Amino acid sequence: MTDDTGTADGRETTEEARGTADGREPTGDRGAAATERAGALPGPLVGADWLAERIDRTDVVVLDSSVGAHRGSGRRIPGARRFDLDGALSDHTAPLPHTMPGAGRFAEEMRTLGIDDVSTVVVYDTVGIYSAARAWWMLRAMGFDRVAVLDGGLPAWTAAGMPVEDRAPGGSARTGDFTARPRDGMLVGSGAVAAALADPGAAVLDARSRERFTGDGAEPRPGLRPGHMPGALNLPFGKIQRGGRMLPAHELRSVFRALAGERERLVVSCGSGVTACVLALGAELAGYRAVSVYDGSWSEWGRPSHLPVETGEPG
Repeated sequence: MTDDTGTADGRETTEEARGTADGREPTGDRGAAATERAGALPGPLVGADWLAERIDRTDVVVLDSSVGAHRGSGRRIPGARRFDLDGALSDHTAPLPHTMPGAGRFAEEMRTLGIDDVSTVVVYDTVGIYSAARAWWMLRAMGFDRVAVLDGGLPAWTAAGMPVEDRAPGGSARTGDFTARPRDGMLVGSGAVAAALADPGAAVLDARSRERFTGDGAEPRPGLRPGHMPGALNLPFGKIQRGGRMLPAHELRSVFRALAGERERLVVSCGSGVTACVLALGAELAGYRAVSVYDGSWSEWGRPSHLPVETGEPG
């Protein structure tokens, strides 16, 4: 498997109709009702049992965010809708793949999927944990905290004996009232990455395979230079999973500490900003709170440019 990888639109809502950007539960009768129906998320990950107990509730929305060849699966978790990273949920006017769309466009797509400000959203993919983390991070970056990743994705769901539908994920029959409230610093550009590389209190982690990181393996996208950013550290995203599920929090902390030491500020990168979000998910589970995803990732840094590249094992 290879890494296939604004501002708000001005729509007004009341405080009762939305959660706050700092992750507190929504207030007012509507927010309280939603909390009572779905229950508070246990964290950024949920298991198949947790979802199965709540999947029939009207305030729970399940999204399939599979990409590439995995997008074509003809099966879905019952009622799942398509979070289309290969389609409308990337900015195709940008020169790089999987670029985050603007806040207005993102909000419009979430409303099309029937997502409200008080919805509880669970995202999954058909691999395990691959592109689902990207959808989770995008929603978080737009100020929406009522979202979690299904640990192990569709394989874990079916292994638990849960039902599937023999049809591809679709849309929604109703329009939601989702409001985008973009957060600064969750998705960053090359300038912020260069600053992090020079910052002794920050670590830049690259989720690509070791072979691509050292330059010994070919890049899947033509025209990109082999190698890595000078000073970056390599943590292939599969190293923080076991059997398609995330490692326990204490193991994740050990893995990140072994690379980043005592540095608490992390910037994560990959090929196109997709599997970098698996590292962001792992970092959050491990207790890190200052994490950014490099949206352009190697698709931008690796292009012929002034940005420095080195090959081989880090010194």
